[in-house]
Order: sequence, then structure tokens, then C-alpha cells
Amino acid sequence: QVQLVESGGGSVQAGGSLRLSCVGSGSIFRINVMGWYRQVPGGQRELVARIINSGRTNYADSVKGRFTISRDSAKNTVYLQMNSLKPEDTGVYYCNNYDERTLTNYWGQGTQVTVSS
Repeated sequence: QVQLVESGGGSVQAGGSLRLSCVGSGSIFRINVMGWYRQVPGGQRELVARIINSGRTNYADSVKGRFTISRDSAKNTVYLQMNSLKPEDTGVYYCNNYDERTLTNYWGQGTQVTVSS
């Protein structure tokens, strides 16, 4: 029904940049509410950034001023530009799509981001 495919993860040194991409597809996919979440081993999945249909965005305090979420609706794609990366940004990043019609969360498979000091 909804498929989310992430790309762009990898390993980088502190201070570097990465850009994550997430392409959505499926018969009921709508790009209205999209987000990126991060999970570390033994931890919960936490919101990093979200963008809604109006274009309004919100960010975790830890990434404000360093990360930017954006979307290309024509391509059903959402991006997360991550600058000035820190070791504490390390984790598996998951793309999320929230369907407001059915109150359902959809998730991508996750992409690993590793930031070394």
C-alpha cells in the first residue's frame, strides 16, 4: 500500500554532511506528513524532523540549525540535509509517512548514519 525507500546514509567524520532521501510510492501514498526518525541501539525511535502539507517543519532541539527537511512532491521524495554532523547524530534513520485518513504510520527500512569523532 505504501512503500518508503531511503538512501544516502553512510559514514562521515564530525563536521561533515550527508543528505538522506526517501521516495514514497504505493496506491494510497500521500506525501502530506513526512518525517525522519532516528534510533540508536537500545533506544526508542525519536523524531528528528517532520514536514507537513502546508510546508511547516519542526525539528528536534538537538538538530535545529544543522538539519533541514524538504520535499519534492512531484517526485514523492523527502530529503534530510544534515550538516555539521556530530557523533551523537549516529543511528539508524527511518523515513516515516503518516496517513491522516487512517491514522497509520508507515516506515522505511532504515539507513545507517555513523559519525566519527
